[in-house]
Amino acid sequence: MGALKDIRVIDLTRVLAGPFTTMTLGDLGAEIIKVEPFGGDEARGFGPFKAGVSGYFENVNRGKRSIAIDLKHPDGRALLLELIGKSDVLVENFRPGVMKKLGLDYETLQTRFPGLIYAACSGFGQTGPYARRGAYDMIIQGMGGIVSITGEPDRPPVRVGVSIGDIAAALYSCIGILTALFTRTQTGRGQMVDIGMMDCQIALLENAIARYDMTGSVPEPLGARHPSITPFQAVETRDGWIMIAAGNNVLWNRLCEVMGREDLAGDDRFRDNNLRTENHGELHEILTGVFRESTSEDWLRRLDSAEIPCGPIQNVKQVVEDPQILAREMIVKILHPIAGPLRVAGSPLKLSETPPEVTRHAPALGEHTDPILQTLLDASADDLVRWREAGVIK
Repeated sequence: MGALKDIRVIDLTRVLAGPFTTMTLGDLGAEIIKVEPFGGDEARGFGPFKAGVSGYFENVNRGKRSIAIDLKHPDGRALLLELIGKSDVLVENFRPGVMKKLGLDYETLQTRFPGLIYAACSGFGQTGPYARRGAYDMIIQGMGGIVSITGEPDRPPVRVGVSIGDIAAALYSCIGILTALFTRTQTGRGQMVDIGMMDCQIALLENAIARYDMTGSVPEPLGARHPSITPFQAVETRDGWIMIAAGNNVLWNRLCEVMGREDLAGDDRFRDNNLRTENHGELHEILTGVFRESTSEDWLRRLDSAEIPCGPIQNVKQVVEDPQILAREMIVKILHPIAGPLRVAGSPLKLSETPPEVTRHAPALGEHTDPILQTLLDASADDLVRWREAGVIK
C-alpha cells in the first residue's frame, strides 16, 4: 500500500495542473474522488483518442474514482459538504472567487472542517492585482519569463515542449499538501495551500534572475547551451546531434584528449570555464568542426569511455523503448476496458517501503457515483433515485 493509503482527497480540478496534482497523490496511495459536472472534465474531449477514450484525460486521471454532481444545485452542494467532512484534502483549480460564490471557499469550509487541507491552484494565486485573471499554461509561460529564455537567438518566441506552467504548479501543490498533512499531525489543524502558476514559473527561472540582478543584462534565448557552463550544449555530428556536458576543467581536459585537440586545453581563450563561456562562439565553431568528423554513435562511445557526461537526443519513440526507462518502470501499461492496453508514464518516486502504484485506468464519467454515496454517506437506493430525478447526481 502507498504511503498515503489513509488519505482521502476531494478532487474538484479540471484539465491539467489540478488533475496532475491529485494523480500524483493517488499514485502515492491516496483515495481520489474526482467530482465532475454532468458534462465531465473538459479534458475528456482533448485528443489523442483511441476507441473514443482521451489519451490526454487518461494520462492525468489514472486511478481516480469519478462522481458526477451538480454543484449549482443546493442538494448537490450539500452532498459535497458531507463528502468533504469525511475527507482530508480538497483540491481545486478554479479562478479565485468561483468557490466563494458556491459557498465552498476556504474561509467557509475552515470553520466547519478545521482539519481540512484546502489546496487552490490558479494562474496567479489568491492575492495580487492579477488574482482574478484567467490563465492557461501558454499565458503563464509567456508572462513568467520562461519563453523569453527558450529557443534560438533572434527567432520568434518558442513554447517549452510540455506544459511546464501546469506541471510545475502541480508539483508545488503536492509539496504544499504533503507539508500541510505533516503539520496537521502536530497541530491537528488543516490550512490553505495557495499555489499560483506564475509563482511557480518564477521559482523555475534558476539563475536567470541572478544573472539579471548581478549584471544588469536581461537574459535571452541561448539555444541548446548553458548560460554559465561551457561546453554544456548540443553539438552537431556527421549524422545528427548529441549532448555533451564538460562541466569542469577536469572534464574539459578529457574532452580535448578525446577530440584529439590537446592544444585547446592550454589555449588562453579556454583556460577556465569563465573564459570558455565568454568565448563560446569561437569554441562552438571548433567543436562543430571536430564533431562533424564522425557519427553520433562513435562520439557517444568515445565520450562515455572517457567518462564525459553525454547522451543522444532521443525522440519519444526512442524514449519509451529505452532500456534504462523500462528498467526503472517509467513506462507502465494500463489495461483500459474500452481502449485496451495504454502506455502511460510511471512514477519517478522510487520509495523502498511504500512505492507508488500505477495500476488503474482513469474512470468513466460518474462511474463511481453510486458506490461512493452508498459507502461514505450511507445513501439508499431510494436516495439515489430521488437525487437523479432531481438532477443532483448523474
